[in-house]
Amino acid sequence: MFFAKSLVLLSFALSVLALTTPHFPRAHHHRRSLSPNAPPPPTTTHTSPKPTHTGGIGLPSFLVGTQTGQGTFYATGLGACGITNNDGQHIVAVSHLLFDAFPGYNGINPNANPVCNKQVRVSYQGKSVTVTITDRCEGCALTDLDFSPSAFNQLASFDVGRISGMTWEWL
Repeated sequence: MFFAKSLVLLSFALSVLALTTPHFPRAHHHRRSLSPNAPPPPTTTHTSPKPTHTGGIGLPSFLVGTQTGQGTFYATGLGACGITNNDGQHIVAVSHLLFDAFPGYNGINPNANPVCNKQVRVSYQGKSVTVTITDRCEGCALTDLDFSPSAFNQLASFDVGRISGMTWEWL
């Protein structure tokens, strides 16, 4: 009898524990996990070039002229700039390489990064869209962009998933 009561009590305690443990869904691929018990993210090596300086001007190459890269889209939300967006807004996440190396960013508070709220004009196969930078993309190469669904849809169908050869420039 004692064993049966103990088993019922243990079962009840485990059920309550399972219900009270927080579960956080991941909204998209480049957000950090909210769970303190999450395993560390896998380490990856990036083959994209480090920012280089252009001759005479002294600015990193990603700040001048036309850039070429790949484009993807993601489910928006609270971005690295501290701004909560929705999928209907024309916003974009820039590469973590660009975000972290942007002139004036001290690396401490991403909400205060000067790249936040800057705009770029993106073109792909005769279509173009103006987007505002509000987020940081961990999986992007230096000049890749990760779009909100509505912005991506201005350039290509969702069925494409990833566009290569898009160009963009700062406004």
